[in-house]
Amino acid sequence: MSDEHYFSADPSAPFQQMPVTASVWGHELSLVSGSGVFASGRLDIGTSVLFRETDPPTGGRILDLGCGYGVIGLACAVAAPSASITAVDVNRRALLLARENAESLGVADRFSAYEPGEVAADAVFDEIWSNPPIRIGKDALHDLLLTWLPRLDPDGRAVMVVGKNLGADSLQRWLDDRGWPTTRLASAKGFRVLEVRRLRS
Repeated sequence: MSDEHYFSADPSAPFQQMPVTASVWGHELSLVSGSGVFASGRLDIGTSVLFRETDPPTGGRILDLGCGYGVIGLACAVAAPSASITAVDVNRRALLLARENAESLGVADRFSAYEPGEVAADAVFDEIWSNPPIRIGKDALHDLLLTWLPRLDPDGRAVMVVGKNLGADSLQRWLDDRGWPTTRLASAKGFRVLEVRRLRS
């Protein structure tokens, strides 16, 4: 099954688990991915750029938006022992894998994986980390971001990695135009790492 269908709620591909080992922020993560889930069997280039070009969070309430098998949120949980992680994805298979990985890493008490509608309506986050699902289409992506960015604490931030050839620069301009000041933190291997904050009055 190709990656462009990873955003299906119930992937049709036969389920096959595949191990992934990732070295992130000085920690070795042994994870399980699976067919029908984004970047199955590997750490994708965009996420590896995100990790390499950023420092880990120090704590707080963190949202892993479009979590896949959970690598970003789990890396945050391992690097920041005081952090509480909410991971969100529409792909139920991905959520099962993310929960399984949280158990195996010993962070299940601070890591919860949900479908979007299961997250409490009043939940607020200090940071959002994401390799967003660009291939869902521009309109759907914009709706996704405008749904979750308002959940940021007033002093919070979102950190995202987006491919340059998939519209990272136009997305940055769009966010700026919508009142979400966006800064490019890094550019590597065809990807932009963007930081989004609230417009200060």
